[in-house]
Amino acid sequence: MSVMLKPKSLAIKLKPSAERLVKQGHPWIFSDSIDKINKEGNAGDLAILFDNRNNQVFGIGLFDPDSPIRIKVIHHGGPAKIDSDFFQEKIRKAGELRKPLLQTSTNAYRLIFGENDGFPGMIVDIYNKSGVLKLYSSVWFPYLEEIIPSIVKTADLESLVLRLSRNLQKEDLDFKEGQILFGKLENSGIIFEEYGVQFKTDILLGHKTGFFLDHRDNRKTIGNLSKGKTVLDVFSYSGGFSVHALAGGAKEVTSVDFSGQTLKLAEESARLNPHQGRHQTKEGDAFVILRDLIKQKKKFNIVIIDPPSFAKSQKEVEIAKKKYGELAILGARLTRKNGLLLLASCSSRIISDDFFSIHQEEFEKNKVSYELENTTFHDIDHPVTFPEGAYLKSAYYRIFN
Repeated sequence: MSVMLKPKSLAIKLKPSAERLVKQGHPWIFSDSIDKINKEGNAGDLAILFDNRNNQVFGIGLFDPDSPIRIKVIHHGGPAKIDSDFFQEKIRKAGELRKPLLQTSTNAYRLIFGENDGFPGMIVDIYNKSGVLKLYSSVWFPYLEEIIPSIVKTADLESLVLRLSRNLQKEDLDFKEGQILFGKLENSGIIFEEYGVQFKTDILLGHKTGFFLDHRDNRKTIGNLSKGKTVLDVFSYSGGFSVHALAGGAKEVTSVDFSGQTLKLAEESARLNPHQGRHQTKEGDAFVILRDLIKQKKKFNIVIIDPPSFAKSQKEVEIAKKKYGELAILGARLTRKNGLLLLASCSSRIISDDFFSIHQEEFEKNKVSYELENTTFHDIDHPVTFPEGAYLKSAYYRIFN
């Protein structure tokens, strides 16, 4: 087992353009933006940022030798003491921001949204009385002991588990994927509530932290519109939209996903809620299944298409745009006359204006008669404090032909 090194302080000066960005509140400093550094740094070392002109401290970050984003800024402004009180205040503020959600028969939410809450490379999701702390960077390992008690207290948790991104799942770390950081977890299958609708997720085996909390408000909207309707939920994962639709009185819901395991979870969640609707699942490639449904002349009152990110790197952006365009047309062809089509994207590299333009271009090219009824973005527990922090966008289209 490795020994966690006590973080040391590094004195750093940035190139003028990077200094300006950080002073404007940006949390990322790339390796080629560093002008001077006084010594070699380890993961989690405090990067003290000094102004080029007057040599005053204007920010503090965590040094990450394993990432192109070499410094992740955790404090903007003058000097600060980075200790348990510093982190506790940040977590308390994050908790305050989310309080309105907890007044809505909801007990699952994102307590910490990475950079946007001052914790770059860290996510904390809460499911009822259990929390999941997901790390994407090793900079946080030296600070976990100071951070965990504040998370537990703020969210009133009975258990907290650790999930690690693939690049952190190494043999020589003190911390392991699935480790219980606090309390006891007898069963990783957790039941939670979202606007009164019950869900089940697995916080140890599920993708990322177990569930996609970001579409909460859109799911509620779909649930409210689903009474007596037929609904198609594409890239359904564990059935977030499907379960809300059934609970809202949908006549029939079809969930489509590549993973049979997540479709089983969707069925389990559906059974937790009283409903009269028929729920069927289709496992396989969504593009293939959608084309098959079109061949069968199937139509639905409501179609939801919420794919995973198609653009994980800049070089994938053009292919992603083509896929979004293709899905818009497939979705429109499966939507009944006067029905509703919801198209969503979680690709941060494709900005919302471009995403909506793709739909409109494809609809016009394919002579789809439509009206844009609404666009939605991040919910309250996914605040955005810098441009690259925005990723989620959704558009509701009324289809007339």
